[in-house]
Amino acid sequence: MIGNYIKTTVRGLMKNRAFSFLNIAGLAIGVACASMIFLWVQDELTFNHNFVKRDNLYTVRENQTYDGKTSTFRATPGPMAAALKGDIPGVKNAARMAGEDDIVFALGEKVINEQGSYADAEIFPMLKLSFVHGDEANVFHDLHSVVINATMAKKFFGDANPIGKTLKMNNEQDFVVTGVFADLPKNSTFQMQWFAPLKNIDHMQPWMQDWGANWARTYVELEPSADVNAVNKKLANYIGTKKNGNKTVSFLFGMNDWNLRDKFTDGKMDGGRIEYVRLFSAIAFIILIIACINFMNLSTARSEKRAKEVGVRKVMGAGKGKLIAQFIGEAVIMAFIAVIVAVFLIYAALPSFNNMVQKELTIDLLQPSHLFYLLSIGLVTGLLAGSYPAFYLSSFNPIAVLKNIKLPSAAGAGFIRQSLVVIQFSVSIILIIGTVIIYQQIQHVKNRELGYQKDNLVYIDTKGKLTDHFAAVNNELKQTGVVADASLSEYPVLQIWSNTDNFSWDGKDASKNPLITIESVSPQFVSTMNMKLIAGRDFYANAKLDSSNVIINEAFAKQMGKAGHVGGIIRDGGSKPYQIAGIIKDFLYNDMYVSGAPLMLFSRPQNNNILTIRFKQGVNLAEALAKAGEVYKRANPGYPFEYKFVDADFDELFKTEALTGKLAGVFASLAVVISCLGLFGLAAYTAERRIKEIGIRKVLGASVTGLTGLLSRDFLKLVAISCLIAFPVAWYAINNWLQSYQYRVTVQWWVFAAAGIAAILIALATVSFQAVKAALSNPVRSLRSE
Repeated sequence: MIGNYIKTTVRGLMKNRAFSFLNIAGLAIGVACASMIFLWVQDELTFNHNFVKRDNLYTVRENQTYDGKTSTFRATPGPMAAALKGDIPGVKNAARMAGEDDIVFALGEKVINEQGSYADAEIFPMLKLSFVHGDEANVFHDLHSVVINATMAKKFFGDANPIGKTLKMNNEQDFVVTGVFADLPKNSTFQMQWFAPLKNIDHMQPWMQDWGANWARTYVELEPSADVNAVNKKLANYIGTKKNGNKTVSFLFGMNDWNLRDKFTDGKMDGGRIEYVRLFSAIAFIILIIACINFMNLSTARSEKRAKEVGVRKVMGAGKGKLIAQFIGEAVIMAFIAVIVAVFLIYAALPSFNNMVQKELTIDLLQPSHLFYLLSIGLVTGLLAGSYPAFYLSSFNPIAVLKNIKLPSAAGAGFIRQSLVVIQFSVSIILIIGTVIIYQQIQHVKNRELGYQKDNLVYIDTKGKLTDHFAAVNNELKQTGVVADASLSEYPVLQIWSNTDNFSWDGKDASKNPLITIESVSPQFVSTMNMKLIAGRDFYANAKLDSSNVIINEAFAKQMGKAGHVGGIIRDGGSKPYQIAGIIKDFLYNDMYVSGAPLMLFSRPQNNNILTIRFKQGVNLAEALAKAGEVYKRANPGYPFEYKFVDADFDELFKTEALTGKLAGVFASLAVVISCLGLFGLAAYTAERRIKEIGIRKVLGASVTGLTGLLSRDFLKLVAISCLIAFPVAWYAINNWLQSYQYRVTVQWWVFAAAGIAAILIALATVSFQAVKAALSNPVRSLRSE
């Protein structure tokens, strides 16, 4: 019996090649799109799954409240990790790690910048890295030890065992390689090429041992039986027990949430990348449903052609259950054919998709999870897409169909087909509108006033002693003829992470404690950034003359009230006074979606590692970079000239939103394509069903234009109804999404109108082909059998 069903299915596919192509193509595109989305989702959901202890690993986060607003920070006090192990029951282990850092490593003439971190030795038994060489228990037995990954080991030592060999770090100190660990996967929080003992840097400043100074990242491993809620209760006011008056609230943030839920609003977890996982999972299911709707529409539309087959089978004794099994079986077979085609489409499209999402996704048919997914999606899609046609076809009355009596259920089937077309195009229109609004929101923020010019601006994270003779370096850079100005700062202009509430001024409300961002810069900073000075003066060229002066931004001046003017006094900790030398226009940093936050610049060029260079307008950037690189290498021998463009970093801030827009645009287009395939098939069926009517109308004098309009009218009505349904849904969803942004675009009516017109034109183009073809057909051929 099953063999007979398969033969019937194959014969049907070969007999109706166009119908089969449209059905299989729609399903294949839908399955391929959904599969690539699910590969991305799988990669996101399995983030950090390479760490076997991930269920018991946490990082300590801090909630700090300033002026009634709670912010969440990663940095913690230096002494915290060691103290937690003895003070908090349930803490099995704890370790500190500094922020990720690019360090220059050298072996002879080979000099390479590698990213890594200084950390405590306890981090290794917690992360359980896979060591290729060395023993995790002894890798930090010496202060000047370094553990490197396999790729870094190959760069410097080839295939030789590097244990016991030395690498010079920052051209200053030799570090002995004591371990080599396997490269960490891309979907891992830690993207380190090396680890070195934190004791090399944790004594560099006295405040690094202060419970009130946050600089280290603290990682905690709990006992498997420990209750994280109980630990958090003891941890909440823990810092306050170490430093009187400190109201910081600490809590554990689990590794399983680091990637997906790393967004906090007012001190509480408030989404993150999980929102995009949900969004694209929904889009994947929607595309699959649209593909299934195509199948159902085309199958039911052609059901009248199989009515006599159903009648004969019923007369011959076939029960309704067997007919349902046959038609569902046919649908499942077609679905599996579509899955096979989809696999080829995935292999063809995956490189481009990987480039878009910046991942290294792969599909492996030998991997049980991937094979199970493909089999499941084929089965489920077949059952879903074939269910209604099966029940519809099996319900035909054999006497009625064999006597050519009009089927009573045909009107109901037509209504269902129309409803499904409306659903398809409603979803497609919503996706089109969403794509346009996402793009507008990104451009809206990108084009806002930044407070500085980001073009022709590069920065270098300098190493070595360059900052000690920066004045000479700056002069030499300008003498190249391509550099307008250069400056030093503690942080890049886009990301300034140092802040404190330890400032006071005359008239300050004692009940308020605003968080002030602070940045140490060289005197050339404001001019290099092309920032606008709205009051007072810039720093003097001699930084020492401004050791007691500061420049603040407009937001800080407003925060200070009457004291926020040139000549006003700000006290550090209530004692050391700083005089306001100038006020600059607010500039955006850290978060591009909010207004400028209070900020203060200090004239302190010493120990600042960020060198920012502004090139003159109109210069050839390749030649300008080469000239600046020559100056840099002469001034800082032994260190590579590795630069970053500020405008490229600016675009990187919108990486997630831009990816969302691109993916939404691609899948919206594919949803439209799938919908149009179904519409094309329905138009062909309608034209075929009304071929005699068209012939009679032509004989009676109907024009090609009139017939085309007659055949297209009903479909265009369905698309118009889709617009009426899609517009309010899109309006509600988009406005809800935009609420998450403080600085957001205004949704404009023309976007909806343009999407509706585009959908109508696309539908018209799809339907018109079949309508014109039918209208141009020879009426003699269609009527001669009567």
